[in-house]
Amino acid sequence: MSLEVRRLSKRFGALAVTREVSLHVPAPGLHALIGPNGAGKTSLINQVTGTLVPDAGQVLLDGRDITRLAPHRRARLGLARTFQISQLVPGFTAAENVALAIQARTRGTLRPWGRPRVAGSLAFLGTVGLTRRAEVRAAALAHGERRALEIATALALEPRCILLDEPLAGMAHEEARAIIALLQRLKQRFGLLLVEHDMEAVFALADQVSVLVEGAVIASGTPEQVRADRAVRAAYLGGEC
Repeated sequence: MSLEVRRLSKRFGALAVTREVSLHVPAPGLHALIGPNGAGKTSLINQVTGTLVPDAGQVLLDGRDITRLAPHRRARLGLARTFQISQLVPGFTAAENVALAIQARTRGTLRPWGRPRVAGSLAFLGTVGLTRRAEVRAAALAHGERRALEIATALALEPRCILLDEPLAGMAHEEARAIIALLQRLKQRFGLLLVEHDMEAVFALADQVSVLVEGAVIASGTPEQVRADRAVRAAYLGGEC
């Protein structure tokens, strides 16, 4: 099982947001995508998940070309994602938010009064350490807990591959440590494509790293290879690695 991106390109007029980007996410395993702000990372994720249509190139899931499939069809084939900005329903409990994802996967419907059945949610909440917070509304959860809940909703789709868009953004140190530990466990079971600015976390977690600058991959390899790459240091890492 794997996700493969082949020479994916997208332009908005004169602006190229991705330029022949290629990368491979094995399952299980974690591939990190790093780069400065404005490099095109989220635009690439949007093309992989189907919310943005590429001008050229291919996206393959387990060898199947999904480049032109709608986002919901990709999700049903096993491609899930989390977002920079929370997509949770703030008035629903943690268990109800997970239940929405389960219903999306099973094509179920809401009860007449508009709240989902929570059967099956606890298993996914347990995976991310939120069992005791199941009945807490999403709006009342701490920032790190909301990030963990977003991962739980992605897991509820029973994916083959999960795309994580800056899951550590805005976190305190202890919250970040908990999410890093969670990702360490999940990379043993799933293919993960991680977009992240926390370089300590990236180099601790990643099996492979790709560096995106101005829409193009300037380096790809093991964390050690990328850390030592002169072009990467000059364009992005500077003197920090």
